[in-house]
Amino acid sequence: MGEIQALRGTRDILPEEVGYWQKVEATARDILLKAAYREIRTPIFEQTELFERGIGEATDVVGKEMYTFRDRGDRSITLRPEGTAGVVRSLIEHSLYTQGGVQRLWYTGPMFRYERPQAGRQRQFHQLGVEVLGSADPRADVEVIVIATHILQSLGLKNLHLDINSVGNLEDRNAYRQALVDYLTPYKDELDPDSQERLSRNPLRILDSKDKRTQEIAQNAPSILDHLGTYSRQHFDKVQQLLTNLGISYQLNPRLVRGLDYYTHTAFEIQSDDLGAQATVCGGGRYDGLVAQLGGPETPAVGWAIGLERLILLLQKLQEPALPSMDFYIVSRGDAAEAQALVLAQQLRQAGFSVDLDLSGSAFKKQFARADRSGAIACLILGDEEAANHTVKLKWMASKEQSAISQAELLANIEELRSQLSRGWERGARGDRR
Repeated sequence: MGEIQALRGTRDILPEEVGYWQKVEATARDILLKAAYREIRTPIFEQTELFERGIGEATDVVGKEMYTFRDRGDRSITLRPEGTAGVVRSLIEHSLYTQGGVQRLWYTGPMFRYERPQAGRQRQFHQLGVEVLGSADPRADVEVIVIATHILQSLGLKNLHLDINSVGNLEDRNAYRQALVDYLTPYKDELDPDSQERLSRNPLRILDSKDKRTQEIAQNAPSILDHLGTYSRQHFDKVQQLLTNLGISYQLNPRLVRGLDYYTHTAFEIQSDDLGAQATVCGGGRYDGLVAQLGGPETPAVGWAIGLERLILLLQKLQEPALPSMDFYIVSRGDAAEAQALVLAQQLRQAGFSVDLDLSGSAFKKQFARADRSGAIACLILGDEEAANHTVKLKWMASKEQSAISQAELLANIEELRSQLSRGWERGARGDRR
């Protein structure tokens, strides 16, 4: 019988990598909390109709990429391919719009699309997203862009650039759609097969094609910016002015349409020059008609999602020094020492310290080697002598300095110990190793 492995397009996030994920989650949570965003958690699977109506049946996501199945009640169920539709469904189902004011929400979790796996793109992937529901003000568009930029920069990312566009409202897009079809029809036989199909169903998506020849043809296509109505133009002008006021550089990209049908007005992407072909780290925009389209009241909204797999790839390329995983690594050998080490580990954990207790029972040399690899700030050592005297040896991993102290004294001076650990971490971060 063969070895059972993870399915193609899925991957294990191993302990060595999890620290990057935790750093992203902690950074985002702190920034979003300070900006008055509240976390929402929606189901991983929903009725298929939600995504067909919300995302659009003519999109690649609905037409080709969704994981859809019938459950035992013969209902059509889909693993969520994105987060916005579920948030909007929850807003409507629980009447969150009746609470008054603007709803600022954020979420994170796994999404599912049947795509060709590659670096930074999996069939089970993870997103961090925000949604601002209840405001048509251009300031909401800019606020979400600013927050995304703040999160990425706080994580140490550089070489980022912002592309923005306006896809207008329904009337603007209908006018532009005809102009685009008129331009592309003479080139129909030169377009890639997917774009030939989109010409009648969803011609704006042709602008997002990755086919080289199609891109060359689309380069001279009419611009949607020339087909915006008065309101759409004023809204987009205000967005650009506010970004300028905040010192956020951007470039206009009239080919930027995003992949989902619910977008209106502002569309944007934040890209990294360090990611190669899959350059987009964050994408989003305004979707003023989606809430009403799914059965709720007319509710303007704007949001974005960050692809966490791509973001983690960037962080790993930066090789940011990881925070130490542990305050203490405890080494012990001998029955009495091992028993005391277990008690000491639990007392230190209850005092708020992170502690790794070596349970191997192997020779001190092997335990010390694991202590070196652990990333701990200090090592506590108990042998027969320490057990008999109820002492412990305290070894600072950065400087290799070592001293003996009674276990009672160690536990009686928690604040001093905390201060010593902080100084020990700073020495280690500077590389002050002898």
